[in-house]
Amino acid sequence: MGGMSIYWILFIGIALVSWIVSAALERKIKKYAKVPLRMTGRQVAEKMLRDNGILDVQVTCVRGHLTDHYNPATKTVNLSEDVYNGANVAAAAVAAHECGHAVQHATEYGPLGMRSALVPVVSFSSKWVTWIILGGLLLLGTGAGRIMLLIGICLYAMITLFSFITLPVEVNASQRAVNWLQEAGITDRETTEMASDALHGAAYTYVVAALSALATLIYYILIFLGDRR
Repeated sequence: MGGMSIYWILFIGIALVSWIVSAALERKIKKYAKVPLRMTGRQVAEKMLRDNGILDVQVTCVRGHLTDHYNPATKTVNLSEDVYNGANVAAAAVAAHECGHAVQHATEYGPLGMRSALVPVVSFSSKWVTWIILGGLLLLGTGAGRIMLLIGICLYAMITLFSFITLPVEVNASQRAVNWLQEAGITDRETTEMASDALHGAAYTYVVAALSALATLIYYILIFLGDRR
């Protein structure tokens, strides 16, 4: 079986797993959004920030579904409308998770610092890597093609590294979220387990993304090593 065939089998397999994981996450979010809590996502976020002594971070509402994120540059916890206004387990879990990133930032959590430092490089890499690798593949067998492919591999390696550094950052933010939700009395034993389950589902999406990036990187490396013309 040729290298291209193996790549497409791997690519389709990872895409299928990614779809399954994303669908499972959607189901969990919808399921736990039906379990009411006494506080909205906005209130949960504001309380978690206060409890951790973080007074310079604002909680804002943004459009979209699952568009929640923490922006260290603007020091804002940005919650989607469903999370911002929702008074349920899913909203509380997501809001607390994003505040977990704010706590990481405030406490100078190492992996978050590494990820933030890589953002400019990854932004540049993401913009050009496809075109550079495509050029290298089109010119495969020539000196210029090998150089372009090698540069593309280096750029894609940075994207892959970013994906793997993201894993501990996300897992740690979820751990902080679940622990605080229970300690603060926002959730009881049963709803804490629900929040943890929802955040575990979200973590799996990052695992799949990292493995997908690694598989693609290895494929490009194999092409480069196999080009002996």
